[in-house]
Amino acid sequence: MSKHLKRHFSPKSWKIKRKGIVYITKPSPGPHKIEMALPLNVILRDMLGYAATNREAKFMLANKDITVDGIRRRDLKFPVGLFDVLSLNDIGEHFRIILDKKGSITLIKISKDESGLKLCKIIGKSIMKGMKGKAQLNLYDGKNMLVEKDSYKVGDVVLVDLSDKKSMIKDHIKLAKDSLIFLTGGKHIGGTGKVQDIAGNRIIYKTEKGDVVETLKKYAFPVGRDKPLIKLTQ
Repeated sequence: MSKHLKRHFSPKSWKIKRKGIVYITKPSPGPHKIEMALPLNVILRDMLGYAATNREAKFMLANKDITVDGIRRRDLKFPVGLFDVLSLNDIGEHFRIILDKKGSITLIKISKDESGLKLCKIIGKSIMKGMKGKAQLNLYDGKNMLVEKDSYKVGDVVLVDLSDKKSMIKDHIKLAKDSLIFLTGGKHIGGTGKVQDIAGNRIIYKTEKGDVVETLKKYAFPVGRDKPLIKLTQ
């Protein structure tokens, strides 16, 4: 498998220069789809400008306290994806990965307090046998969590406390009528809206401008009720 990717053929969601340099680092395999993640060195070099070369990025990762979702990362190719929290702890800077309204991966600066919070979508669930009815939640970023109450459904979102080693759930947002959603695909990608109705695999929601439109259920990422539980814009 190739370790690099031609810039010309890299995902459209990557905000990178596509002319002049032929290749760019290909992310390591991980929980995020390649369209929804960027390798760490590309973020440090091309997006933040804290490194001029791969060598400098490698030095930073080896010698500085750089974490993703609170876990120290040293791999240049580690994929940082949607809603992940990147922290440069030595200089006290924290960023969240989001999608802008053109569908491009971008970074927004967040506070230290918010860097301990992350919204995680439930993509699978199973009841654990022999564990007094506990359920295991499979989250979109590869995490698995055991919960006591079986009130969670696929498509719902949990607000996770990253500062806790056990990644405790602080809140639960159901994918239901009147929930606030962030669009991860479709014509209105990067925008938010209020769910009006759910029918099968489709969702009807009201956009920020007040238009009522329809999209696929898989593009809906609940982020709150009356307002987002995390910062979504600069």
